[in-house]
Amino acid sequence: MARDFPHQVSAPPKKPAKNAGPGERKHYDRTRRRQSRRRIMVEHAIAEPKQWRSLQRWIGRRETLHEVMAAIGGLVSDRPPRRVILRRPSTALVLAGPAAC
Repeated sequence: MARDFPHQVSAPPKKPAKNAGPGERKHYDRTRRRQSRRRIMVEHAIAEPKQWRSLQRWIGRRETLHEVMAAIGGLVSDRPPRRVILRRPSTALVLAGPAAC
């Protein structure tokens, strides 16, 4: 599908050969991670509306489901994104106890 629809579907990168050099491995890893970062955003966007209780057990009329889905989609899209900030732990020594004074 990625060949037929290049701007709509992205296939995972092909693995390098077993005898590939470190440069090829690094390029593969970077490309794979880049695609994974883009893909996880889409997967989360698809999964989030499914968590809304009103859609988990829809007992209303089928004719109104489309309107409810659009309303919930609007609510979901208006929320600010929760960004995870990765912080590296500090390696600095912190003195504790009476010696800290």
